[in-house]
Amino acid sequence: MQSIPEPDTDPMTDPALHAVQLSLIPGVGPRTVQNLVNHFGELSAVFNASHEELIALPGLGPKLARKILEGKEGTTARTELARLQSENVNILLRGTDEYPTLLDQNCYAPQLLYYKGDIQPADGLAIAIVGSRRCTPYGLGQAHKIAGALARAGVTVVSGLARGIDAAAHRGAIEAGGRTLAVFATGLGTVYPPEHKDLAARVVQQGALITESCFDQLPIAGLFPQRNRIISGLSLGVILIEASRKSGSLHTARHAMEQGRDVFAVPGRIDSLESQGCLDLIRDGATLIRSVEDVIDELGPLSKPVQSKEKGEIRKPIELNLNEQETAILNALTSDPKHIDEVLRAVTLDPSRVLSTLTVLEMKQLVRRHPGNYLSRP
Repeated sequence: MQSIPEPDTDPMTDPALHAVQLSLIPGVGPRTVQNLVNHFGELSAVFNASHEELIALPGLGPKLARKILEGKEGTTARTELARLQSENVNILLRGTDEYPTLLDQNCYAPQLLYYKGDIQPADGLAIAIVGSRRCTPYGLGQAHKIAGALARAGVTVVSGLARGIDAAAHRGAIEAGGRTLAVFATGLGTVYPPEHKDLAARVVQQGALITESCFDQLPIAGLFPQRNRIISGLSLGVILIEASRKSGSLHTARHAMEQGRDVFAVPGRIDSLESQGCLDLIRDGATLIRSVEDVIDELGPLSKPVQSKEKGEIRKPIELNLNEQETAILNALTSDPKHIDEVLRAVTLDPSRVLSTLTVLEMKQLVRRHPGNYLSRP
């Protein structure tokens, strides 16, 4: 968690205070914050700006400018930070090493994330599962099954803790012993829907609850489609399961497309209203999936390697599908070329088996061959 400034610390020098103070001002949404950052360069400059400088920005009127300047001393933010600490809520600031790399790649990523639980570097290997709240038993079963399979493969499952598909996805990941992240539209002081309090507590034990909203933020309709960009932003791809043509989960799919993420859809009955959105996506180019292997095989290289407890260093999601022998041989290689003899000495396998496996890995574009019998990971 970001350290809470001491009472005698100048509040204008602490980035956490700036970010929290802005999040507490009604009317200052993610677009406004990003516009402020784009114009002033950093949040500290926002609070040092004059009233005239603030109102010169498009969409920022005198009333909002006055509210920003009233919070210049950061008193409200100090109180809020102390409260967050007592509630075991942590914060992440954009621009820090701990901020999720995938989310940071998006222009309208939140400057501040509140979270409860544990966010790990391995969560850079994440897939979102979203869909209808009014789903069928088929949809529930597929969400639970696919989430469980992803979790067992070492993939973090991201969703929104909503009724239906979201809840089934979280439960599938948890019951498989994997990790899951739940993105709230509300503040972390409000679990919505309220009947998912126990599920939220389980998510905290095997992942994290995440939001950009301040602790006391109650559910407002407009916040739900807004938070969907975070669900897709935290993920390498988004899987839709049973989405009608009016489903809010289609917003998540659109955000994923805008963010350059893969979009997958599970096909359903052609006469089911709850499957029409998914079928439309498949018709328009989304990848039809039948299993987790279909998802993992489609994903491209990671922006930076992720450490997996079972597989070691993962550079491409397809490496999650490798068997134990293939994984051992791949982990014996690095980006720097190694001679084949060095590789043979590094693994306790029959040389003929190592050579044949290297050929398979090369065909999967996971191994690069160099002149003189040298090999490396691309």
